[in-house]
Amino acid sequence: MMSQKPRKEKRLRIKLKDDVKEGKLLINEKIAKELEITDKVEIVVGGKKKLILDALLSSEIPEENVFINTLLAKANGIADNTIATIRKA
Repeated sequence: MMSQKPRKEKRLRIKLKDDVKEGKLLINEKIAKELEITDKVEIVVGGKKKLILDALLSSEIPEENVFINTLLAKANGIADNTIATIRKA
């Protein structure tokens, strides 16, 4: 049968923030733990655009959101409030 367990992933809303460093992603600690994210995180938008970023865990972040740098998002064609699949890279 299948010995490989499916990768844990979640659909979360991407919020753009100027004060997030480029290449970083802010994610809620509890969600990160649930998805087994410790350092690198992969975000997939619309099944096409893929970004691998460094995860910064914080309990301050709302559970349904992740925050990324505004310029990085715009350079990759990602708009504010976009829903993306978030998983461990």
